[in-house]
Amino acid sequence: MRRPILLAVSHGTSDAEGARAIADLVDAVAAAVPDVEVRSAFVDVQQPDAADLLPTIDGPVVIVPLLLSRGFHVHHDLHGMAAKKADAVVSDPMGPDPRLAEVLADRLADASADTPSADTGAREPVILAVAGSRDATSLTDAEAMASLLSLRLGARVELAYLAARQPDLPTAVAAHPDAVVSTYLLAQGFFFDMTVSQADGRTVTLPLLDGTTVPQPLIDLIVARYDEASARLLSPVGPITEAARS
Repeated sequence: MRRPILLAVSHGTSDAEGARAIADLVDAVAAAVPDVEVRSAFVDVQQPDAADLLPTIDGPVVIVPLLLSRGFHVHHDLHGMAAKKADAVVSDPMGPDPRLAEVLADRLADASADTPSADTGAREPVILAVAGSRDATSLTDAEAMASLLSLRLGARVELAYLAARQPDLPTAVAAHPDAVVSTYLLAQGFFFDMTVSQADGRTVTLPLLDGTTVPQPLIDLIVARYDEASARLLSPVGPITEAARS
């Protein structure tokens, strides 16, 4: 039996560098699982649209959200389209996860190397800048990610939101004028530009995908999400729905 198709679904961006970085990530995942057909789609901005593509795919599909937390796109868009295809299942999103904390710590180390005053060992807290969502589960995920990064760094981590929630980034930066801003975004785009503009000259790390090499922890994470969801899809009882898990 052939393994389910891995459909990697990201938000989509009009930023060319961000789009290229995410495409490189999908290519790297495909190289890591040569026995799996890997395809990509989007929920906004770019094509193909996931909702249009999924019904055209024959056979079992594992939808892996290239999203950092639960929220509207996961609960409504992705689970909604999977519910219309009997042999489709949605994996957990990428975050929160210790492997993301590993990459965030690497980005902070890069920033410290480039700007010695950004050394997180000497300057606390670190401000973790997240996109933000009104979905309550996204708040839980953001807090969990901040805790994982704090554990990884051995330093205090404060959350700041780029949309929908408080504190916003300007408020967090004003409250912690020596803090480094850790960018909890997958790639460059609208929210990264907002992060830089709102950081008031503070050191801002690059996103998880920095546009150079694809971090191995991100590849491992996506493959793990696929494997976990694939096991559910192929279990004798069939896919476990979002409603059943909650």
